[in-house]
Amino acid sequence: MQTDYENTRPFGMRDKVGYMFGDFGNDFTFIFASSFLMVFYTKVLGISGGMVGTLFLVARFADAFTDVTMGRIVDSAKPGKDGKFRCWIRRMCGPVALASFLMYQTAMASAPMGWKIVYMYVTYLLWGSIFYTSINIPYGSMASAITADPNERTALSTFRSMGAALAGLVIGVVTPLFIYTRDEAGNQIVRGGITFTVVAAVFSVGAIICYLICYRLVTERVPVEEGAKRHTLSETFGAIAKSRALLGIIGAAIFLLLGQLLINTMNNYLYPDYFGNAAGISLFTVLSTVEMLAVIAPLSVPLSKRFGKKESAVAGMLLSGVVFAVMYLLHLKNMWVFLVLSMIGYLGLGFFNTVIWANITDVIDEQEVVTGEREDGTVYAVYSFARKVGQALAGGIGGWALEFIGYESAAAVQTESVLGGIYGAATLAPAIGFFMVALILWFVYPLDKQRVEKNVAVLRAKRDGENR
Repeated sequence: MQTDYENTRPFGMRDKVGYMFGDFGNDFTFIFASSFLMVFYTKVLGISGGMVGTLFLVARFADAFTDVTMGRIVDSAKPGKDGKFRCWIRRMCGPVALASFLMYQTAMASAPMGWKIVYMYVTYLLWGSIFYTSINIPYGSMASAITADPNERTALSTFRSMGAALAGLVIGVVTPLFIYTRDEAGNQIVRGGITFTVVAAVFSVGAIICYLICYRLVTERVPVEEGAKRHTLSETFGAIAKSRALLGIIGAAIFLLLGQLLINTMNNYLYPDYFGNAAGISLFTVLSTVEMLAVIAPLSVPLSKRFGKKESAVAGMLLSGVVFAVMYLLHLKNMWVFLVLSMIGYLGLGFFNTVIWANITDVIDEQEVVTGEREDGTVYAVYSFARKVGQALAGGIGGWALEFIGYESAAAVQTESVLGGIYGAATLAPAIGFFMVALILWFVYPLDKQRVEKNVAVLRAKRDGENR
């Protein structure tokens, strides 16, 4: 049964708030894993950082198949009474939350190392490569079915980023308060017992609630084809190789995530070990969230409308790159000065993060204009896979960097050379990633303001012709 698109209510605040809660639900498990799973594996289970980094890369090979397969399933499925994409949120919110909870079982700390590694691989692949994929790809693809207007899509992207920021605030502030404590000598250490498991359970329940709010509030109103053509894997990647827009946004996304997630990963070592104050993790999260909600989000739509998403993002990423490079050169010892400069650097990063989901709908439009076929699920799946590659590389580089610089997870105090290595990994590596994002957007990604507006006009004329 197809949704009655002609009788649906107009796009409005209900859709934006609902879409925001969808990413709130996503990031209850994604941001928790991005920020603290490495800590759990290394400091609770005692698994080496290099082994964890290898896990992240192995999982991405699995994602190369599961992401694209899920995208093809979504594109091929017939719309139901609750739309083409919303139904997957209802079906998969429980499994993804349960899989996330299973990753943080502190009882495994006493198991033999071989069993720990098997447990780590099985639960991580179950969460990231199967269940998270099965809900994230339909959720991301749904944006182009909620509205066809580019400014409304930018608003959806902004609200999605607000959901991620709110989730990051909750996770970044609450988690360190519970998982960190001090030993008798006053050193910051990870709390033992079932703390990680309890926190994971609370976040899993929160994820389910947010997903269901998204399901209830969002409406699909843009007609989509029933049973789109199923492409082979080689055909899919062949089309990708010919699309500068998709290649450009994929390249930008990988380096964006390399920079951003490496910051998140290294902050868990930078503040407790380098600055000697784990509260800095929470402060960083609070300040970056306030900045995003109070400064970046209100400016994202007007800036994009005035200058274009691509043009504004390039300027923002150059700003972030310069600030983090300066932080590396200064080698700061004062945590408060470091936090202030980090917030300045996060302005550009935050803007691109806010509008990037609207860039994906622009890429989907471009593909339809060029090929004549609309493949929301497949295009978003490929982009989702690219994001996971960036996530894996960030996690892998973080783990390998810790091992390379000689980080000792059992040591209460690290050596000066290790602390210097942590600082460099938290500043210089992100700076390089941000400069790469700016270069790729400017020289590879072709969808500037003028071209996006032209594609919207072409597709609007095509839809009007089909409806006559």
